[in-house]
Amino acid sequence: MKTTYSFVVLRYAHDVVSGEFVNVGVALYAPEVKYIDCLCNTRYGRLTRMFITVDGDYFRGLVKYIEARFEEMGDKLRSELPLHGTPKNIAEIAKSILPPDDSSLQWSEAGGGITDDPAKTLEELYVRFVERYEERQQRPRREDGDVWRVFKRELETRHVLSHLKTKRIVAQNYEYEFQHAWKNQKWHLYEPVSFDLIEPDSLLDKANRWLGRAMTLNDSSEPFKLHLLLGEPALDSLRSAYTKAENILNKIPVEKEFVRERDAQEFSETLASEIAVHDDKR
Repeated sequence: MKTTYSFVVLRYAHDVVSGEFVNVGVALYAPEVKYIDCLCNTRYGRLTRMFITVDGDYFRGLVKYIEARFEEMGDKLRSELPLHGTPKNIAEIAKSILPPDDSSLQWSEAGGGITDDPAKTLEELYVRFVERYEERQQRPRREDGDVWRVFKRELETRHVLSHLKTKRIVAQNYEYEFQHAWKNQKWHLYEPVSFDLIEPDSLLDKANRWLGRAMTLNDSSEPFKLHLLLGEPALDSLRSAYTKAENILNKIPVEKEFVRERDAQEFSETLASEIAVHDDKR
C-alpha cells in the first residue's frame, strides 16, 4: 500500500555560525501506517577529521538518546497508545525530541514522498544522506547500534520495544546502564555487541571488556540475566578470532545467553510470547 511520508536529516554543526555540518541521522514519519523511526550514525571519526575537537562520548550518548526516543514513540503509535494527539509531521516530532537551539545537533528542513515500505525508505535515505559520505578506505566495522537495528526490526513488528526500558545495575565497585531491559522475576538485560570489526585483536579486546564488566557486576544485589545479542564478523579471516572471543565470553560468571543475528526472528517471537504470558498473569 502506497503511503505518504515526511523526513528530516539530523546534522552535526560544530560551529553554527560557519554553516559547516555533517549529516549524522535521518528520521521518517508515515502517519497513515503508524510508522515513526530514526537511524543515526554513532561513529564520529568523520566529525573529528573535519572539526578536530569533538566530545565523542557526549555525541554518541546524545544520538543514542534520540534514537531511543523515536523507538519509544514509534512503538506507542503502533500500539495505538495515546501520544497526546497524533503528530502532524516529522518536524513536529523531531523538535519535540530535540528542540531547535544553538547546540551542535540540528534538524534540516523536512522533505517527503510516497512509499510502500517506510522502513526500507528510511534505510535508503540513511544511505543517501549519511553513509555515502563516509570515507572508507577499507571495509567498515559495524557498531553495536548496527547490530541492534537487526533485532529492532523484528521486535518492532511484535510490539516489544515499549516493554523495554533502561536499567542501571549497581555493584559494589561498578555500575552500568543497559539500554534495553525487561523484568520478569529478575531483570533481563539485552545488549547488542558487534564483533564485525576489522582487526582480530579488537574482537578479543572487546570480549575481555565484557568479561571484566560482567565479573564486576556479579556481586550486584539485584538478580539479572545477561542476553548478549551478537553481531558476527563478515570476514572469514576473523572467524578464528571470533571463536576465541566467544570462548572468552563463555567465562562470564553471571547467568547469560548468547543470541546470534540469524536468530533475531526466533528471539523476538519468544520474547513477545514471554511478555504476553507475563502481562496475562498480572
